[in-house]
Amino acid sequence: MHNLNEKPNVLCLVSDDIINILNELKEYLKFNLLLYNDLSKDEPSLFYSAIIIDQKLINNKLILKFLNKKKNISKLLISNSENIHNLSFNDHIFIPFNLMELNKKIINLVSRKEFNSNSAIRINSFILDKNEKKFKKGEDFIVVTEKEIQLIELLFLENKPISKKYILKNIWNYADGADTHTVETHIYRLRKKILDKFQENNLILNDKQGYTI
Repeated sequence: MHNLNEKPNVLCLVSDDIINILNELKEYLKFNLLLYNDLSKDEPSLFYSAIIIDQKLINNKLILKFLNKKKNISKLLISNSENIHNLSFNDHIFIPFNLMELNKKIINLVSRKEFNSNSAIRINSFILDKNEKKFKKGEDFIVVTEKEIQLIELLFLENKPISKKYILKNIWNYADGADTHTVETHIYRLRKKILDKFQENNLILNDKQGYTI
């Protein structure tokens, strides 16, 4: 996945045959393709804007569980027939496909993600309005910085505890092993703003595994 300030990454959960095809096209696409055929060892650890799924892997329980957690991310299904799986997809492409067709599909997916990213999203009883740079609850709101918006969205979308290292890499683009208090400082300030305005002290949580909303 990618730093939020770089060109979009697209996660590809595909069989070996499709990996070979996509590898041949990678240099011609305006996106970073993250190619996986198995999630049994670990989940992708970078931020991505869209997901491509090979229908051959749809019945994999681990991948199906992973996809069901990523409801807010646009998805493209690669299929060799019109027998589309009942999982919710934003678009599909049939085999064989060509470079121009795939490129157009990915552009549409990422554009959809970027459009959604500029709109307001509900987080528990709060609304994160990225256009106005406000974090709202009812009539009350606090003004949030661009980094605070990225931090709130990342914690919310991941839907699981994420480490300081992961946050540093995806928001601040720090190299592995970087020793900084940036994350702690930003989370402390954000928690204080939320507590002072909304008397809410349990929105951003942390344990040994990391931070979560």
